[in-house]
This record gives sequence, structure tokens and C-alpha cells, in this order.
Amino acid sequence: MRDHQAWLPAVVVSLIYGVLAVLGMGSTHDDIVDSTFSTAAWSLVAAGIGFTLAGAVLGGVTHGLARQLGGDGPWQSTVCLAMLIGWTSDVPRLLLALFLPTGNVVVQVVGWATWLVCAVLLTTMVRRVHDLPWGKAAGAAALQLLALLVLIKLPTLS
Repeated sequence: MRDHQAWLPAVVVSLIYGVLAVLGMGSTHDDIVDSTFSTAAWSLVAAGIGFTLAGAVLGGVTHGLARQLGGDGPWQSTVCLAMLIGWTSDVPRLLLALFLPTGNVVVQVVGWATWLVCAVLLTTMVRRVHDLPWGKAAGAAALQLLALLVLIKLPTLS
């Protein structure tokens, strides 16, 4: 994992997730569907770019925290893999939210379960890439996990 860079998959997944996330978040879905084509297109493009940049920033913060805690991994691997883990782990909830209301119990349970899966995967990735013990790896991943919870999960889960 330390030597793998996955920029192309990370960017593509982030762009797709950003577009789907806008459509899977309650009121934004209605706003996009009820708007003109040009407004909807620009909104979807902006969401894709925004989620890509947010993923890169969160991955960079995770890398910085891992380095502060004694890690020695490269930033490219940390950022790419953090982006992939952060967005792909939420896909099951997002796909359900496209077809079910966000207040549905199934969507909420899947949302919390995918966040826990993200926590385990992100901590494991930081541990492997930076050669850190579990506690420090969890500490390095904690800020990204908190940001994902506050920015993505809580607004969609009641």
C-alpha cells in the first residue's frame, strides 16, 4: 500500500460520488430535478469538483496528522487511498438514498454501518501506510472520520 498511488481512480470515484451525493440528499435532489438543465448541469459539475477537493483536503489532513504522530508514509498514497475509502464506503447508503427517503430506517442503519466500515478501513490504511500502532492510526484518521460524519452522514441521517 505504501507505494501505490491511485490518483485516477480516486478522482474518478470522487467526481461520481459528488454527482450522486447531490441526487441522494433529500432537498438537493428536488432542487436539481426541478431546475433548468443548465442549472442542474452546473450544480452537478460543481458538486463533483467540490467532493473531489474535499476528499483531497481530508486525505491531506489525515496524512499530516499521521506524520505528526510519528508515521513515515508518503502523502500520495495516503491522500488517494483516503479519498477512495471515504467515498466508496458510503456507496451502499447513497444508492439506497437515491430510491428511498433519507429518513427511512434502512437508509439510516446502512449509513451508520458504512461509517463504521469507513472507520475501520481508514484506520487500517493509515496503520499500514504509516507504520503506526492502532491507537495512533485511529487518532490520525479521527479528524477525517469526524468531518465525514458531520458533513455527509448527519445531514442525511436524522
